[in-house]
Parts: sequence; structure tokens; C-alpha cells
Amino acid sequence: MTALTALDSAFLRLEDADVSLHIGSVAVFDGPPPSYEQVTALITAKLPELPRFRQVVREAPLWLGRPRWVDPPEFDVTNHVRRLALPAPGSDRLLRNTIERLMSTHLDRGLPLWELWIIEGLAGGRWALVIKVHHCVVDGVGGAGLLELVLGPWRSPSEVVEPLRPPITNAPLRRSLDRHRRSPLSLVRSEAGDVRTVVRGLIQFAELAVPPPRSTLAGPIGPDRSWLPLRVPMADMRSIAIAQGCTVNDVVLAAVTRGFRDLLQGRGEATRPDSVRTLVPVSTRPEDQRGCAGNQITVLVAKLPVHLADPGARLRAVHQQTARLKRSGEAQGGALVGQLARLLPGPVVSLGLGGLLRVPQWMLGTVTTNVPGPRVPLYALGRRLRELYPYVPIADRVRIAVAVLSYDGALRFGVTADRESTPDLEVFVDGIRAGLAELREYVEHKSSAQADIAFSEPMEAKELRR
Repeated sequence: MTALTALDSAFLRLEDADVSLHIGSVAVFDGPPPSYEQVTALITAKLPELPRFRQVVREAPLWLGRPRWVDPPEFDVTNHVRRLALPAPGSDRLLRNTIERLMSTHLDRGLPLWELWIIEGLAGGRWALVIKVHHCVVDGVGGAGLLELVLGPWRSPSEVVEPLRPPITNAPLRRSLDRHRRSPLSLVRSEAGDVRTVVRGLIQFAELAVPPPRSTLAGPIGPDRSWLPLRVPMADMRSIAIAQGCTVNDVVLAAVTRGFRDLLQGRGEATRPDSVRTLVPVSTRPEDQRGCAGNQITVLVAKLPVHLADPGARLRAVHQQTARLKRSGEAQGGALVGQLARLLPGPVVSLGLGGLLRVPQWMLGTVTTNVPGPRVPLYALGRRLRELYPYVPIADRVRIAVAVLSYDGALRFGVTADRESTPDLEVFVDGIRAGLAELREYVEHKSSAQADIAFSEPMEAKELRR
């Protein structure tokens, strides 16, 4: 038996009747759809490389310790792979409604924490796979890596060969000394880098204790979810980033800012500099461990400049803030919290991290996560993967969350919301679309010499590849 990490345990214990903490993806393929037997055979062949997909979670008595991964007496893949068919004409709206229904239900805690739905009957002879995996099993980057492990770049089923990466094991991803023999200071030095940078980051987090202005973006949520997808050509994003000397991530956040600006204004609410704070997960996962289980993330918290009407000014404000956050040590401070959790008893860690994850009512308004997806076209049983959209959960009082995933020349947004409190989700998504359109127009009418945005940091080519 292997204990869950502190962060994985917190994700598990954060769930309640109205909060279901699974991440997911919606993959749409060319037809014709494969048989149920073909899909289950494909998944079964990969299970030896996915030990967490065969294990169940068992809580310690009275929560006196972290939950543990346990091998069940038997495992039946048919408990996890299901199939359904949409009635004609199989529209995208009907598919979206089906996804919302599937994502609004909890995973069965008595089984390994994942489901895969085969959805047939899409217009144009297409079919889809809807994947649900609990957040305690894997984070967004790891989930994208798992998808690459299960699928592959093979155009014909007969071309399937060895996996793209070594099998996933239960061993720690980074070997370290016995945690009981290490002091907090040694953890700071070895895992978090420069101590002064970490201290600055922790102070930065402490400043967030001041609550933002109250808005309808945060409040009680129910069990039902809304979900809307949006596709944007990667070439458009890169052209904006290159022209303005920023990153694709900055462009994403600027467009999301326009979405929240439109949403708040449509509700008759004020748009102030501190109206919207977004949690931005930052992966600490090495590139060669993209397909490994578990969560390897820290976080930044950015204030979206919803008070600015000019698209260029919004992009400038976003870029300057993200550059400052990268220098501030905030991400290192978040990583340090996770490292120090190794030194504490299980119940203390669960209560502490659970409490930290339940404070968005005064710290946050939303979550925005950007995950690099597969870099080459993928296939399932010879069928090409055409569309790939992410799903990210919402929790506690956060009513809207945005996930972004790159694949096959496009960035694909998946926006999740509490259905009851956010009936106007389309206003938000239309605002993101409008924000990108106005940034394209802004770039077209401004040469780099005439641009009124002056960025302090040089463009980083490695970031622009995302």
C-alpha cells in the first residue's frame, strides 16, 4: 500500500455532495466508431502502465493518517468503460449537454477513480471519448501525458508498437532523504531554491488575505455543471504574442480578462483592479514525467485587469503582472508549503491543506489553467483525434474555472461553471472570443515600432512554443 501525497489527499477530502473533483477531457474522433470490445481491449493493454487506474483509495481509521492506494481483490475494466449513443442528428449542443450531465456526477469511491465514456452518433459519423479522472490521481499536465500514453501517433491499429515512455511506477518521482531526518531549512534550501525568494513568495501569499470586492463570481455552488468549449488557432495566439513581445499565456489571460469584464458589466457590477483574482496552477513536473500519476503543481495568484477597456492596456497589465509574479517567489513559496507538509502528521496536513483549498471566498474569484497538450496528431484504433477539449472542476465557492489545452495547431478552452448561479456563461465565453478578436485587430493596426505597449522583459522563445 502507498500513501497519497498531502496535496492528493486534500483533493480527495475536499469533495462533498456539491463538489466533484475530477478533471477530464473530451476527445472527438473521425468515424466510424470502434466496437466496445476494441476500446476495452485498448485500455486493458495499457493498464499495466497505469497502476493508479487499477487501485482504490482507502481512508485511514478516523482520518488518522493519509489515505492509501490499495490493490482491490479483483478489477473489471467494464466497470469503467461505458457506451452511449446520441439521438440523431448528434449535434455539438447535444454532445455538450451530455458532457455536462456526465461531469456533474461523482466517481464511485468503491472503484478505481476513473471513467471512460464512448459516445457514438455524432454528426458527420464522428464519435467521442469522454474521460473522467479524479484530481487525486493526476493533475492536468499528467492527464495530458496519460492521454498520449493511451492513444498514439499510429494511423492504423496494426502499427501500434511499444509505448512512448517507460511504464509508470509507484516510486517517488524525485528521490529524497528520509523526511523525518530533514529540517524545514534543509527543505527550503534543497527543494525551493533561494531562501529570500521563498520568503518574498510567502509574503506575497499573505497579502492575499485582504478580501477582494464582493461579486457574484464567488458564492455557494450546487452539484450541476455547465461546460462550454472554444477553439482558437494557435497561429493567432503566437502572432499576437510575438508582435507584442509577451507569452501565449499572457494572451490567454488577457482574453479571459475581457470575458470577466463583459460578464461583470452584463450583471451590472463594478469592474475594479481587484475585482477578479485567478489561481494559476504552475506545473513542477519534469518533461519526461508527463504521463506519471499524482499532482506536481504549485500556484500563482494574478489579479485580472478587468477595469481596463483598451485591449492593449489589458495585455500590458497582464504581462507586467505575470513577469512580476515569476520574480516574486510566489510559486516557490507554494512549493515550499507542499515540501514542509512531508514533516507533519497526516491529520494535520489534511486539515491544513483542506483549509487552504477552501478559502477562495476571500482570496480568489476563478481558476485559469493552461496545459501543453500532445504535440503531434493522435489516433485511437486508426481513427484520428480531431478535437480535444479539457474539463476542470470547480470547488467550494468558485463558480467559474477555465482550462486551456493545446493540440494540433489550436488552443482549446473548456469553461466549467456552476449551472444554477451562472446562467449567462455564454456571455463570458463570447467575451473571451471577442477579447482575442480585438487583440488580433490591435496587432494588425500597430507595427512593433508604433505599438504603445512597451514590455520590460524580452520575449522567451521557449514560452512562445506553447
